[in-house]
Amino acid sequence: MSSDPWGRVDETGTVYVRTADGEQVVGSWQAGSPDEALAYFERKYEGLVVEIGLLEKRVKTTDLSAKDAQTAIDHIREQVDAHHAVGDLGALRQRLDKLVETVESRREERKVQRAKQSDEARHAKEALVVEAEELAQSDQWRAAGERLRSLVDTWKGLPRLDRKSDDELWHRFSHARSAFSKRRKAHFASLDAQREEARKTKEKLVAEAESLSGSTDWGPTAARYRELMADWKAAGRAQREHEDDLWNRFRGAQDVFFAARSSVFAERDAEQTENLKLKEELAEEAEKLVPVQDLKAARSAFRSINERWEAIGHVPRDARPKVEGRMHAVERALQESEEAEWRRTNPEARARAEGLTGQLQAAVDKLRGQIEAARSAGNTAKADKLQRELDGRQALLDQALKGLQEFGG
Repeated sequence: MSSDPWGRVDETGTVYVRTADGEQVVGSWQAGSPDEALAYFERKYEGLVVEIGLLEKRVKTTDLSAKDAQTAIDHIREQVDAHHAVGDLGALRQRLDKLVETVESRREERKVQRAKQSDEARHAKEALVVEAEELAQSDQWRAAGERLRSLVDTWKGLPRLDRKSDDELWHRFSHARSAFSKRRKAHFASLDAQREEARKTKEKLVAEAESLSGSTDWGPTAARYRELMADWKAAGRAQREHEDDLWNRFRGAQDVFFAARSSVFAERDAEQTENLKLKEELAEEAEKLVPVQDLKAARSAFRSINERWEAIGHVPRDARPKVEGRMHAVERALQESEEAEWRRTNPEARARAEGLTGQLQAAVDKLRGQIEAARSAGNTAKADKLQRELDGRQALLDQALKGLQEFGG
């Protein structure tokens, strides 16, 4: 017969566990020695301990629902009450009872939290309604319209209240938006006559601008173009379907004149060409920062390059997109590297990886101790079995350690 503080095996191979209510039959063991029988059912007990520990951690650190938590507790309790493990079953029951208390406490906390959230949502929606009703009287058509659209998005993100309260607040909110829309529509309808007048004025400005586009009287003509531009701005906007076409003709005429004038300003051209050369050199210097090795140093270096870039004057218009595109590409690479660094150092993901690694390392260390004890006792079969279990845990640990290295640890 073999025994330990919590169980024993009699001559028939029946395994018992000691409880506060006396000995309970755990099961029958015929396949090996009594010590192996006890070790088998002790491992089942250790499995229950681990399962309870994991559930305690889930209850404390996750948003596991009270219903799911209670289901998990009941499942473990059934296994404990079945007496199919050797160990301090009473202690496990106490831990489960304590866990039930924790779950109930969390349930009440969440109930209070939901009530608080509902109250906060009510106040938030009431505030949105009040602001919408104020905006309904605004004459800042664009700003108020954009703000009202933003309020709608905010409203959609808030929890629903009881149906009566939610409907009443939404009715006021919707009515305010409708009132603003009607006022804005009436306002823009009144602008039609003004826009038609602006169209006629701008047609005349375009005609004069086009007549001046071939002039070589650089100074006076440039001054007249500035006057025409001032008149253009003062005329107000024409109808949308005319505004862009008129502007393109007006700006096109100016471009013809100023392009011709620029062609005779060789010194300015030379200056812009030199500026382009300087900016190309800075772009080449910036491109050496990619691929990014040291993000902080690369950021600092790019800021220095950018400050020198800003100090340089204009470059030829046709060369601008290409040289600026090179700098933008480097900036995007720095941004992507910064985002990758943030993901790599995400503290929540790192904590999960470290936690898993620690659990696996503890399990590996424990198994190694058990193997050494078994070999010292001459129990080769048990040692070989534990070795196979160790190999599996070690493989998982190696994989977890490799994942942790991705976080720089």
